[in-house]
Amino acid sequence: MIANIRRNIMAQAAQNAGGASMLGAFLPLLLIFLIFYFLLIMPQQKKEKQRREMLENIKRGDKIITIGGIVGTVEEIKGKIVAVKIADNTVIEVLKSAISQMFPANNAK
Repeated sequence: MIANIRRNIMAQAAQNAGGASMLGAFLPLLLIFLIFYFLLIMPQQKKEKQRREMLENIKRGDKIITIGGIVGTVEEIKGKIVAVKIADNTVIEVLKSAISQMFPANNAK
């Protein structure tokens, strides 16, 4: 009888130890995920949100820089296409998504 009780206690201890080791195995992975989230994913989402807001707020007269390095002034916005004046009598059309930076009209020049 005492032997049976001892075996039951040992079996329960082994089961509890298995659950604790499983938690110990996943804890480093969870910690790595949290570090990646706070150092990489969250800042990237914040930067992308700022970029979307910048593209939504582009208006005529704003000075922009495209991803190709072309500097110009917004002349017209037609949906996803923006007409950009890059020199006298020279207007090109670029996609809104190709704009990397914007300088508001009052800060232009």
